[in-house]
Amino acid sequence: MKNNRWLLPEGIEEALPDKAWQLELLRRQLLDLFDSWGYDLVMPPFIEYLESLLVATGNDLDLQTFKLTDQLTGRMMGVRADMTPQVARIDARHLDSTAPSRLCYLGTVLHTRPDGFAGSRSLLQVGAELYGHAGIESDVEVLSLMLDTLGQVGIEQPYLDLGHVGIYRALVAQAGLTRLQEEDLFDALQRKARPELTALLDSMALDDAVAEMLNALAELNGSTEVMAAARSAFRAASDELNAALENLDAIARLLQQQRPDLRLHYDLAELRGYNYHTGAVFAAYVPGHGQAIAQGGRYDGIGEAFGKSRPATGFSTDLRTLALLGGVVNRKQAGILAPAGDDTDLQNKIRSLRASGERVIVALPGQQGKARDMQCDRQLIKTEQGWIVETA
Repeated sequence: MKNNRWLLPEGIEEALPDKAWQLELLRRQLLDLFDSWGYDLVMPPFIEYLESLLVATGNDLDLQTFKLTDQLTGRMMGVRADMTPQVARIDARHLDSTAPSRLCYLGTVLHTRPDGFAGSRSLLQVGAELYGHAGIESDVEVLSLMLDTLGQVGIEQPYLDLGHVGIYRALVAQAGLTRLQEEDLFDALQRKARPELTALLDSMALDDAVAEMLNALAELNGSTEVMAAARSAFRAASDELNAALENLDAIARLLQQQRPDLRLHYDLAELRGYNYHTGAVFAAYVPGHGQAIAQGGRYDGIGEAFGKSRPATGFSTDLRTLALLGGVVNRKQAGILAPAGDDTDLQNKIRSLRASGERVIVALPGQQGKARDMQCDRQLIKTEQGWIVETA
């Protein structure tokens, strides 16, 4: 067992020097991007009381959250599996504003099970949230920022998948389904299990028109023609469903007006975050990878549990995934090796080089290894003119 002490738990990663610098450079790049859009950085705690972490998030996040008992209070605490509820708490409790709030974040989240791209349990979640505006313009802003975030790592043409949880919710309400029936149907829809879906609907003895609409939902995915097909399939739908459909269509039209080259895909049966989201949901994909690389949507009212209900929309992604899929270049420069010594002119030269942005490594007395062994392509040499930099 002693020989295995260096092993990490499954799905838990560490970053060695080159990768760590790549991630750090990308982190700075993205935070600068968010700042240019007016999004302020917040840093929520890694652990907090469980009831706060799981506000309005449903069973999925509960299963993904590591739990432990606070030895000071006896209350249950959780290690965050998603930072969005924490940011909602910050907006509701600490930012006393009636104006829209734009917040961004970047930090580690921990999952009990591998979930998402590369099967990691320790993600570097990065995202942005917009609070205080219920119009389609805020949804489109967040979508555009997500696309610009992907563009920062060279992912210029992702596939964008659009859906709306209000469509399924309206059908469930119109059908008068019980909670258990709703969950069974939801599960079959997510798996696109058509025979199972049909059998479930037959067993529920629903009105024929409602059953047809629920059955059609599994087929309503594809390009722009999906919206026309949906209007035809939902002729007998409630006003709530038609409002959700129009909301989704308006978001798509405004987004494509701003980004005419965007590859847009609809999936009206896509219900990710169903217990959490309240409106449009979206996800970005790249060819060759089945998992979404970024996702988000509208989640109005989450702040109500913290004393302040506000409209909200946002997205998140994983920094490691972006670094892996994108064309991120490690820009860490080679260094300059300086000799050991307390020569005043040498120390002044080292300070001057570092202040100008150079990386200077001072050799230690008696050490082994030359300049190239320490990733230095230059070295400080003393000449009659003073200390100068030469190629190593």
